Amino acid sequence: MKKLRVGILAATGTVGQRFIQLLANHPWFEVSAVAASGNSAGKKYAEATRWMLETPMPEAVARMTVQACKPGFDCDFVLSSLPTEIAEETELEFARAGLPVISNASSNRMKADVPLLIPEVNPDHLAAVEAQKPRIGGKGFIVTNPNCTTIGLVFPMAAIHRAFGLEAVSVVTMQAISGAGYPGVASLDILDNILPAIGRGGEDEKVETEPLKLLGQWTNGKFVDAAIRMSAMTHRVMVRDGHLEAASVKLKTKASREEVEAAIRNFRSPIDELKLPSAPQPAIIVEKDIERPQPRLDRDRGNGMAVVCGPILPCGVLDYKFRVCSHNTIRGAAGAAILNAELLYKKGMIG
Repeated sequence: MKKLRVGILAATGTVGQRFIQLLANHPWFEVSAVAASGNSAGKKYAEATRWMLETPMPEAVARMTVQACKPGFDCDFVLSSLPTEIAEETELEFARAGLPVISNASSNRMKADVPLLIPEVNPDHLAAVEAQKPRIGGKGFIVTNPNCTTIGLVFPMAAIHRAFGLEAVSVVTMQAISGAGYPGVASLDILDNILPAIGRGGEDEKVETEPLKLLGQWTNGKFVDAAIRMSAMTHRVMVRDGHLEAASVKLKTKASREEVEAAIRNFRSPIDELKLPSAPQPAIIVEKDIERPQPRLDRDRGNGMAVVCGPILPCGVLDYKFRVCSHNTIRGAAGAAILNAELLYKKGMIG
């Protein structure tokens, strides 16, 4: 088959590099254009980029000239990891130019007509794309993936909510420094330290609001949030990759510990039958060892796309508690956006 051509926005950054790494041998997609802002435009990608990944920079991409982040690419769709401050308007420009935009940026996630998508959880939310058309005014549209921390947490939430209903969730996160992008946080800040309230509390808010849209419904032309009370406290820790989260949940319907564990372990997705290249099987791995999951040991499970959930234990305040680990730049960012693109391709919405 002829592969679809992909343009990468913010291609020199942490998530942009992951896009390029994960697309290097993709069966459906190939990188045809790379773009960045500032002094990178006009340079060869190899010259403009400090490559931070273990695998070599793909030679074809290394030779590409970095373009400015403006419409005019020779591609079928774009993947965006643009900084928040410029993502909203720039992504809208590309969509208005007729290109589907699959974004990892936060700027458009909570818009009333923009799907916030995890294919295994809420593929039906793609129906909102039709509601975008009058605003965008063409063939282009915007689809986003959630915050890197939200993605890991929502998987066990979705499994439990589907089986028993969720009334409340409290979560404390320990997030890797790669989540701050390159060069990340200053060494004198993070060494011998833990940094609370990522984004001065902005990350707390994302983790408290995004799951409600993801687990809610698209009905009568609008999103209706799930009725779940959320509380989140986020922290940056000195781990390179892999977010760890400690969650406690209150159920709407009583269930035993064994029943809750089974609901998570047996989670099945409506996209399983599509056999998307980046979709892990299974999507959630349940560990019974009290000392798991750990970022260093578990972040690469399922090629970095699986979510690993620790033992389900009784909680003295709510009903049950557990830990969740996910790879923040793969499952939580680049891999999530690529999986979204794969679903869009299978549904005939791109290409």
